[in-house]
Amino acid sequence: MIKVFYDGKCGLCSKEINYYIKIAPKNVFDWFDIATKPSDLKHIQVSQHDALMLLHAQDKKLNLKIGVDAFILIWSQLKYWNILAVIVKLPIINQLTKLIYNYFAKYRFKKLRHCQLATRKVIK
Repeated sequence: MIKVFYDGKCGLCSKEINYYIKIAPKNVFDWFDIATKPSDLKHIQVSQHDALMLLHAQDKKLNLKIGVDAFILIWSQLKYWNILAVIVKLPIINQLTKLIYNYFAKYRFKKLRHCQLATRKVIK
């Protein structure tokens, strides 16, 4: 199973993830709202702060994907969205997408109070 760690308190994030949950094939994803249950991050050794900053996902081989790479992993498993995953992997598009996503993620993080309160400590 692909594990996706998302910010369920962020309106935009939860709306997007809920859409993915709705269209995702069964038995492909496990979804973890780490805004309300940061202990789910324990087995990937990531702080809640870092996980709220950027989307995190773990593939079936337990490789951790962060940010745009996490989206690519999710999209690659979704009908029609898999085409976007291929496009976003292209070198120039990938670099540009990562730049834009990281900028947006930092902006969003600064605006959300629960993100500012998140711990930087990894739960053990």
